[in-house]
Amino acid sequence: MSGHAAWAAMRSMSRDQSVVDRRLKPGTRRRVLRYARAYRGLIAVFLALVVVDAGFVVASPLLLREIVDRGVAGHDKPLVVRLALLVAGLAVVDALFGIAQRWCSARIGEGLIYDLRSEVFGHVLRQPIAFFTRAQTGALVSRLNGDVIGAQQAFTSTLSGVVSNVVSLALVGGAMLVLSWQITVAALLLVPVFLLPARRQGVRLQSLTRESMQLNAELGSRMTERFNVAGALLVKLFGRPETEDVEFSRRAGRVRDIGIRIAMSNRVFFTGLTLLASIATALVYGVGGWLVIDGSLTVGTLLALGSLLARLYGPLTSLSTVRIDIMTALVSFERVFEVLDLKPLVDDRPGAGELPHGPLSVELDDVRFRYPSADEVSLVSLEQVAVADRAAGEEVLRGVTLRAEAGELVALVGPSGAGKTTITSLVARLYDPSSGTVRLGGTDVRDVTLTSVHEAVGVVTQEAHLFHDTVRSNLAYARPDATEEEMVEALRAAQIWDLVSALPEGLDTVVGDRGHRLSGGEKQRVALARLLLKAPGVVVLDEATAHLDSESELAVQRALDTALAGRTALVIAHRLSTVRSADRIAVVDGGRIVELGRHEELLARGGLYADLYRTQFADQRDGERDGERDGRRDAQKERAGAASAGSPASTVSPPSTVSTVPVT
Repeated sequence: MSGHAAWAAMRSMSRDQSVVDRRLKPGTRRRVLRYARAYRGLIAVFLALVVVDAGFVVASPLLLREIVDRGVAGHDKPLVVRLALLVAGLAVVDALFGIAQRWCSARIGEGLIYDLRSEVFGHVLRQPIAFFTRAQTGALVSRLNGDVIGAQQAFTSTLSGVVSNVVSLALVGGAMLVLSWQITVAALLLVPVFLLPARRQGVRLQSLTRESMQLNAELGSRMTERFNVAGALLVKLFGRPETEDVEFSRRAGRVRDIGIRIAMSNRVFFTGLTLLASIATALVYGVGGWLVIDGSLTVGTLLALGSLLARLYGPLTSLSTVRIDIMTALVSFERVFEVLDLKPLVDDRPGAGELPHGPLSVELDDVRFRYPSADEVSLVSLEQVAVADRAAGEEVLRGVTLRAEAGELVALVGPSGAGKTTITSLVARLYDPSSGTVRLGGTDVRDVTLTSVHEAVGVVTQEAHLFHDTVRSNLAYARPDATEEEMVEALRAAQIWDLVSALPEGLDTVVGDRGHRLSGGEKQRVALARLLLKAPGVVVLDEATAHLDSESELAVQRALDTALAGRTALVIAHRLSTVRSADRIAVVDGGRIVELGRHEELLARGGLYADLYRTQFADQRDGERDGERDGRRDAQKERAGAASAGSPASTVSPPSTVSTVPVT
């Protein structure tokens, strides 16, 4: 048996055999065949090459028989030369067929991987934000990598293996039976002696492989968490590098130990295969040699049987696990289809239109909203939970009605969890309302395309996200066709060009993971430059200056003044001092608009806004008084220290009560 055949047999036996008991969803096989339709010509050529290549397996041993029996035994030198050249020619043709076969396999396999990955990636990006808040990133990446590759094997390694093994087994078995049925039967009787222990070893390998994959996944997850900027910072700030070293070493040690056990199990498996081949070879030559001596078998036939025997056990062993291989590939397809069948909760209606450019009015008309449950937006297998959460969430918004005219700035204030961010999420159409209507420019956002909504609405959050790429690429994400001059102008307007121009590579400087090479205020201003480059008609600011120091906040506020000029704006702020100049202020509490008006009007009413304002500024005054007290205390300590330094106690004697009179 060849090394490749032995490895394929070991891989099949180490797979989870419980997969054969899994029930596929109706229509899965038909959907798989639909993906193959685009490659049916290549698949037909591929299978033809596989069948012909399998025929070469029998040709060489039979030609060897003719060389020995007719050429060597008959002392026919020309015949020996011709047959030897024919064997060499077949080897060359077989190699060419193998190259052609690999080309077809690669085109089919990589084409399927491209098709599936592109479709899954695009489909996942169309899912609502609720999907990403629930699904594990690792599980999604696994669908794009592991399951897609497993699925394409149905049309490459699995399909070619089945066809090749069936044809090879039929031809080799038939040839051996014709040459000597006695030796063939004796060789086949050895197969169960190997297969039964091999199956038991395969079950052990399954368990070890599953455990190894789990341990490696945990190790990878731990490295991912610790190697990003935030994780590394947490480890350093809490002074836990030694503990992390010990814990990582413990986990890595488990991976090492199980790797050794898998390696030894594989060696036992390969040793068993080698032993079977050696015993079978000894049997063939022992029994065959006896028959040659008796004159019932020729030497050439004996050599042909020995050569054919080496080509018999590989296909036989592989076909014993073919059902596992097929079901594994089909289950991978099913897992991919599971993601593709998850319909986006927010999608374009048929015949959806486009929003006009420029400032747009924003209107919420009796809007109610609850966040969707898990079974509406996600999959159990992507959340790593046993059962999906089917309970519908409570209403977050309860009959919200609000209107911002084109070019108007409306501030949203209120306690945490009141529903402010939810309102802006509905305006950006990250979700659709449970009831009521959200309008932009007087048009229901569900009647226009998602693309036009996202072009019209620009959002800056309190945690501005920058990709691990250059400043230029992060800006171009808003408008890929933007020129360098337009980027520079946007950066100037965002009060950040001086810093960017001073960076080592200017616009081509990489900002680091999540932009961590920049400060919080600098990231916010780059994000604002990206917003200005996009030039949306509606701007949403969700606590854009919440975590900034005074200097950064001042710079960002100047950039905001530019960003909001001539645009409709919804601004969420907890610091009420930043929204006093708003055209109107909407106070949100418990999912409702409880107050609406200008700053002075709301203070005069003495409602929730006035309470929030008084509380916030009372806390601010207390903080200022505490700061003043601390400052006075520090000043007193400094004066006392200075006085003490001027007259050290160790060198000064107590003052005398006797006055001294100068001598004249």
